[in-house]
Amino acid sequence: MFPDPLHPAVVHLPIALAVVIPLLAVGGVVAIQNGFLPARAWIVAALLQVLLAASAWVAIETGEQTEERVERVLDEKHIDEHAEAAEWFACAATATALIFAAGLASDRIARPARIAAALASLFVLATAVRTGHLGGELVYRHGAAAAYTESTKPAPEHAP
Repeated sequence: MFPDPLHPAVVHLPIALAVVIPLLAVGGVVAIQNGFLPARAWIVAALLQVLLAASAWVAIETGEQTEERVERVLDEKHIDEHAEAAEWFACAATATALIFAAGLASDRIARPARIAAALASLFVLATAVRTGHLGGELVYRHGAAAAYTESTKPAPEHAP
């Protein structure tokens, strides 16, 4: 029912959100400050940031599930570098979700918090890019996919 491995299917959501959220956050700050949107509209950005943080942790969990199998075909140092970058990404996304939530507080706190959240979302994007780059290198440069493709080769056919 679920793809095997699940990790490559899961990682795309946090990466996509990390790209979209800074645009949404900057647009939200400008729209709220200029009166085009009410301050309560910030809840959309905050909820998406919470989804980003949660999906980043799910991606880490699915990555840990594939780690042992990939270690059979790949040097562990490359896996560890990607895993460490992923933890930075998830931690940054989680901390940034708290800043986004502060953007929902009273106006005196919310205005600077929304600006800080938009800036923090750029840092989250940078950590997502690094994590995704290292993950791509695992697959395309170091051959991590071989952990799954070699075992799925069809068996040779026997003549009757």
